[in-house]
Amino acid sequence: MATSNAELAVGRSQRSGRLLASIRPGSKYYALRRLAENRMALASLIFLVVVLLLSLLAPLLSPYDPNYVDPVNRKLVPSGSHWFGTDDLGRDVFTRALYGARVSLLVGASVTVVAAFFGSILGLISGFYDKVDGLIMRIMDGFMAFPSILLAIAIMASLGPRTINVIVALAVVYTPQIARLVRGTTLGTREQLYVESARVIGARDGRILTRYILANSLSPLIVQCTFIFAYAIIAEASLSFLGAGVPPEVPTWGNMLRDGQRLLTTSWWLSVMPGTMLFVTVLALNLFGDGLRDALDPRSQER
Repeated sequence: MATSNAELAVGRSQRSGRLLASIRPGSKYYALRRLAENRMALASLIFLVVVLLLSLLAPLLSPYDPNYVDPVNRKLVPSGSHWFGTDDLGRDVFTRALYGARVSLLVGASVTVVAAFFGSILGLISGFYDKVDGLIMRIMDGFMAFPSILLAIAIMASLGPRTINVIVALAVVYTPQIARLVRGTTLGTREQLYVESARVIGARDGRILTRYILANSLSPLIVQCTFIFAYAIIAEASLSFLGAGVPPEVPTWGNMLRDGQRLLTTSWWLSVMPGTMLFVTVLALNLFGDGLRDALDPRSQER
């Protein structure tokens, strides 16, 4: 039976290898082949999917309420009943870490989508129309002149500690990066012959911007979005740790780190467990982004 299972596994591996080998350079699926061949990027993607599933299935995976206070079981070390131990209020740390992943991934995804949307619009307009290029870029430079965390704290101080406000603040912080990236690709693409041909046949500016220029900016934009995702998760944890993020009662990795740092010498697991999840998740996002960049790089298809 064991031999049969091993043979089946080897057969599936060989078929997958032949399928990947059949995708040749120049194919529209060649980037997928390069990504699948990058074991580090593939492992990072699998890990991120696992974290997403764990956060979504948190109510089914843990029998504990993330906010249930149980003074009898305070500061329990990690064990079979409490995998990550309990905090100083008796709350299960593993459960809170899972629910914290929800907030971190929600904030990261939302910030990435909002920043990519508005940044792409500003970058396309700035790169395509010279009359407004200087105005838009000077505004973006003004935002980028502030340290990102200080700008986010200033926005949160005026908006108040809510999750939606964290998303707004971080989207404002990271939109200029997307705008400058898209502007750079737009400046290079708008001079191409196929763009000139589209103008000659009467294509409107909106169609040229979306069909020809934005389409050719998607590869660097997608790669940049993976890094913005990671930056946003770190920034949300930093804001929560400083008390300027989501409300303190909401379980997030940043709030857990803030609550655990004063007890680090006696109850190390309160900070180490959520800190490790934060570190590994951000590392996986960066490794996946590196692999995606290599897969989408046109020059890599020549190697």
